[in-house]
Amino acid sequence: MPGIKELKTRIKSIQSTRKITRAMQMVSAAKMRKAQNAAISSRTYAEAAWELISNIANKGQFNHPLILTYPQAKKNGIILITTNRGMVGSLNINLLNKLKSIEPLSITQEKAFVTAEIYTEIITYGKKGSQTVARLGKKIVADFPKPEKTLTAEDVYPIAQMVAEMYISGQYKNIYLVYNHFVSTLIQKPTIKRLLPFAETLRADFDNTEDVSEVGGTEYVFEPSIEKVLEHLLPRIIEGQIYETILESNASEHSARMVMMKNATEAAGDLISDYTLTYNQLRQNKITTELAEITAGRIALE
Repeated sequence: MPGIKELKTRIKSIQSTRKITRAMQMVSAAKMRKAQNAAISSRTYAEAAWELISNIANKGQFNHPLILTYPQAKKNGIILITTNRGMVGSLNINLLNKLKSIEPLSITQEKAFVTAEIYTEIITYGKKGSQTVARLGKKIVADFPKPEKTLTAEDVYPIAQMVAEMYISGQYKNIYLVYNHFVSTLIQKPTIKRLLPFAETLRADFDNTEDVSEVGGTEYVFEPSIEKVLEHLLPRIIEGQIYETILESNASEHSARMVMMKNATEAAGDLISDYTLTYNQLRQNKITTELAEITAGRIALE
């Protein structure tokens, strides 16, 4: 059992740690509220835009390169969105485990179109993802830095442009987004969402995969022409989908970190209470022993 001096040192050390975790909890809580509001606000627009372009794509009447499918392509592209820092519990681990489900399914799900192995290439967004993917020996075609500042739509333009160029090249069968979908402060769901192709002809049916490409009967009127509209609309749809998933990922990150810091603060408080109780008991025993020795000495002198 540790002595009184050692217990006192431990209590002070844990108190210092608790101050840090409490401060981090407060910072994460403020960021969490802002990130959650941004993610929830973006969903309505993202879902409406996705439904519109999915309806157009599934009519099969247009030949824009971003609507076409490439059945003979030999690659899958993945945009992996993770955090820059740790202290988020199992958030990144669960996401990377989800990532592993793409490779085997991409080969077996679409046997009618596969004549050779499907290769997976990854675009990473966030330091934790790039570090892990590099350690696993997977091919990273691009690594985009994740800014700590508030995300704007302009920040995703380089990613969206690269993804569009990759798909138009005809080398990629599918492009996926892999990210944490914000459900609530306590629940963040690892999600695979197919970004391209827009049409349903090569729909992948992953477990717990988000796919909102439902065909509807809505008719649209385009002015001046469908070609002009699609030329400007499709890149914006890609940008919007990537932007929305990054917002979802940010909300998940700050929620997970806030919960982790809250748990750490409470655990530190419990440790301090336990050590303080032990410290007081040892101190009381020491005082009692000293009093007993003084009393025994006085009796001996008498």
